[in-house]
Amino acid sequence: MGTKGLADYVRLHQRIGWWALLVFAALGLGLESLQGFKIAAYLDASNETRRLMWRLAHTHGTLLAVVNILFALTLAARPPASTEGLARISGTLIAATLLLPIGFFIGGIVVYGGDPGLGVLLVPIGGVLLLLALFWIARGVADFF
Repeated sequence: MGTKGLADYVRLHQRIGWWALLVFAALGLGLESLQGFKIAAYLDASNETRRLMWRLAHTHGTLLAVVNILFALTLAARPPASTEGLARISGTLIAATLLLPIGFFIGGIVVYGGDPGLGVLLVPIGGVLLLLALFWIARGVADFF
């Protein structure tokens, strides 16, 4: 398989961003429905951790979807002189986009006495990957000017 060009990364992150936005907006609508229909498995006081974890999954997923779209727009508007490093940035951003919200969501499925499930262990990994991707993007954008 050949090396990806700039346009490939733009398309990839547009696709990931828009599909993730759809998925996490739908999750938000689902959470609103659970709230609106007063579903006890979601609203009972004993499920406060679940509500928090699932809201965090929705929020982080939506935000990361937008970050992917902005990354694609940045690449298109201010193309870097070289695609070197784009595979690393792209992979790191994609991994963060998956790990952060999925970790929160899985952490809310099974709650242990007010503590989230083991899925929440994915969150700090995703957080570090997000910070790395943002650092590399910010450094790259600084080099564009």
